[in-house]
Amino acid sequence: MEKLVKLLALFAFIERMSCILILALLLVMTAFSPLGKQKYKIKTIVIDAGHGGHDPGKVGKKFKEKDIALAISLDLGRILKKNLPDVNIVYTRLNDKFVELHRRTEIGNKAKGDLFISIHCNSVSPEIANQITGTETYVMGTHVSKENLEVAKRENSVIKMEQKYTMHYQGFDLDSPESLILLSLNQQVHIENSMKLATKIEKQLKQTAGRKSRGVKQAGFVVLAKTNMPSVLVETGFLSNPNEEIFLASAQGQMLIASAIYRAIKEYKQEVEKR
Repeated sequence: MEKLVKLLALFAFIERMSCILILALLLVMTAFSPLGKQKYKIKTIVIDAGHGGHDPGKVGKKFKEKDIALAISLDLGRILKKNLPDVNIVYTRLNDKFVELHRRTEIGNKAKGDLFISIHCNSVSPEIANQITGTETYVMGTHVSKENLEVAKRENSVIKMEQKYTMHYQGFDLDSPESLILLSLNQQVHIENSMKLATKIEKQLKQTAGRKSRGVKQAGFVVLAKTNMPSVLVETGFLSNPNEEIFLASAQGQMLIASAIYRAIKEYKQEVEKR
């Protein structure tokens, strides 16, 4: 009789444990169920107008990169706010002030940005200035051609205008391709989406703004290196070319560039959110 009681108690214990295990299994399965999965949304876009303040950037015959970059950035922000009202727009600068490169990255990361768009203008030597026009969109990359390296070095040279640049960029050598390659490692997790956005931007700059596209390229830009999101740097044209300088300095040209970038962002947003 005693053995029977113990046997019944054992069966009861096993039954209770089975119920607990089944319940635990159901909870785990529910946690990984598509029903509990939140849809990815692009909520915050960071717009970075290159240069500013005592850093003019590239200088054409009449106009400066810092002013054109700011104008295009503000146009882009206004278009985004009007057409994507649910998206938060964060600017690294709203006026003619100098913002350190590491600070621009910090602004984007602190805002928990989903995209980082840095706006710039390009330049070449006077000997070939009349021959070179077009846009280029860069992502952070480990494969750096001589031409791409020179573009990155020009944009990165602004760090020498910062008061404590040796402290903020310890061990970084502007003239070292190895330093630029090391910088790119942080962005590798976002490289696929950065390339996707950059490709769409170049397509729209050609179709919407009527610009010559020089393609998507990779180089080591300090301003992109430590962003925690897909990031691109858009060279909107060459201030060294007189005709392109006039276009970039015009209100119509700036609006066309901004509209093209907006269309690319919208297309990218729809694609990644759907996926």
